[in-house]
Amino acid sequence: MTISILSDFNESPGPRYCKQGKASGEEFYHKILNSKFADAIKSKQKLQLNLDGTDGYMSSFWDEAIGNLVFDFSSQKVNEYLEIISKEEPVWKELIFKSIIPEWEERRIKNDTPKKTSQNDHKAWFRLVNGQLEQKIWISSSVV
Repeated sequence: MTISILSDFNESPGPRYCKQGKASGEEFYHKILNSKFADAIKSKQKLQLNLDGTDGYMSSFWDEAIGNLVFDFSSQKVNEYLEIISKEEPVWKELIFKSIIPEWEERRIKNDTPKKTSQNDHKAWFRLVNGQLEQKIWISSSVV
């Protein structure tokens, strides 16, 4: 299973939140990454995320996309099922695994819910709850 940001999402990934501009990390997470990651868990296959070929990234894009992934599935599952491919900018892989994932695991443990542009902007998404995948619109008190 593979996601290529370039071919499956956008040549020019944008900011953190949908309301800040197009091709945001929040949009990528909710439109592509969440369901593909859930599929990887169901099929017990690694999900390869290819970062190469784009115009570049803002760190906030990855913080939002990967952060939500950790919040919804745990750092253990992300480390088990996510493989990052980045031959052009290996620094992104390092940032994701050494910084973003551990920071968001702390947030997940503290139940520091990620902000959403709007409760109505996203279709139901997956979250791992007590070892089971559940899909719904998860209510958040933090709306930006």
